[in-house]
Amino acid sequence: MGFLSKIVTRWLSGGVQGGRLNIRFPNGEIGEFGDGPSPPIEIAITSETWLRKILLDPELQFGDAYMEGGVRLESGDLYDLVDLLWQSFRDENGNAEQRLAMVFRRLFRALAQFNPQGRSLRNVTHHYDIGNDLYQLFLDEDMQYSCAYFPNSETTLEEAQRLKKDHIARKLCLKPGQKILDIGCGWGGMALHLANTEHVDVYGITLSSEQINLAKCRAEAERLSGRVSFAIQDYRNLTETYDRIVSVGMFEHVGVPHYQAYFDRVAACLKEDGVALIHTIGRAPGPGVTNPWIAKRIFPGGYIPALSEIVPMIERAGLMVLDVEVLRLHYAETLRAWRTRFLDNADKAEALYDDRFVRMWDFYLASSEVSFRSGLHNVFQVQIGKQQDAAPLTRDYLYPVPKAQSVADFKAFADERSVKLVDQASRQARSRR
Repeated sequence: MGFLSKIVTRWLSGGVQGGRLNIRFPNGEIGEFGDGPSPPIEIAITSETWLRKILLDPELQFGDAYMEGGVRLESGDLYDLVDLLWQSFRDENGNAEQRLAMVFRRLFRALAQFNPQGRSLRNVTHHYDIGNDLYQLFLDEDMQYSCAYFPNSETTLEEAQRLKKDHIARKLCLKPGQKILDIGCGWGGMALHLANTEHVDVYGITLSSEQINLAKCRAEAERLSGRVSFAIQDYRNLTETYDRIVSVGMFEHVGVPHYQAYFDRVAACLKEDGVALIHTIGRAPGPGVTNPWIAKRIFPGGYIPALSEIVPMIERAGLMVLDVEVLRLHYAETLRAWRTRFLDNADKAEALYDDRFVRMWDFYLASSEVSFRSGLHNVFQVQIGKQQDAAPLTRDYLYPVPKAQSVADFKAFADERSVKLVDQASRQARSRR
């Protein structure tokens, strides 16, 4: 066995937990790791060069190796491979070289997330302007590219995305005729939904030319151009004031060095009795760093915030937190639906790009689902305003419960609902295994 293969064998021996992993090394030798009951996941590492790169910096290089064909999946599913590695080694410190790479990433975190206006535009172009045809392969018909809302396992992606929009609309406490600002409007789905169902006027902004062109076409097709307008604009250049502000899936692109500027601008654009709803992916364990492969290949300049990094900036902007909701596992279900649809259309994606792109996107969707299902990431919906009474004082306005005739009746209703939710979670866990 070669020198590098021996290092990998020493590192993986006894470390693979809850499954089995077989690795075909470049010299043809096979290493077998783990003792789980399921059939082994089998991969091949095609060269000593890739083996060395993965050893030195697995967080960055493993994704690249899979994308470039340096790691081949010979049996099993990519999600199961990433999940097995994640569950086995998420708390490992790695070797000296790996620890050094992490030190540098933490040291230069602020530089990696420094997103002035020119760089923000380039970052958005990198991900969102690669063609609307790609996103139409796996998103719902409304082109919602953010966490959906799944009340149960039978909910379809289309239904879950509509429920997400309804859920957010309730939290905005909308009234007919109000002016709404949508920061990071995407392809216009949220703005059009609010204008059509809540009878409000919406101004949506994005930095993506692909998104803005489609959003404008959709507004014209739905005859909403008089009440919905879209523009390419950076949030830092906003000057008007609005009754409500909504931002869904955009805050992840702001970057920690710009959090104060972001919330200062929200405060400046929000009327005194206004309500803002910020919907963002969240980092559950606390502040960290962006996965280097995601930063390089998928979301340059992006960072998923911890709640402790958001709230101080809200306070300093003169705003107050009215409510916080944490959506757990909803994004895992969203990503699973996206990945299923993407793989069903992999031949079309390959025709648009190439097989390398298909592997890159598959790795992105699979590893993202693992991160949400394992509890590293979730979604925060932060409702903020300038006045304590800007929103109702209880959550009853969101989803009123059936009127109970007595305390006993209410307890029975709550117990039944709790049992159903626990049973649903257990079924989902068993189906994933």
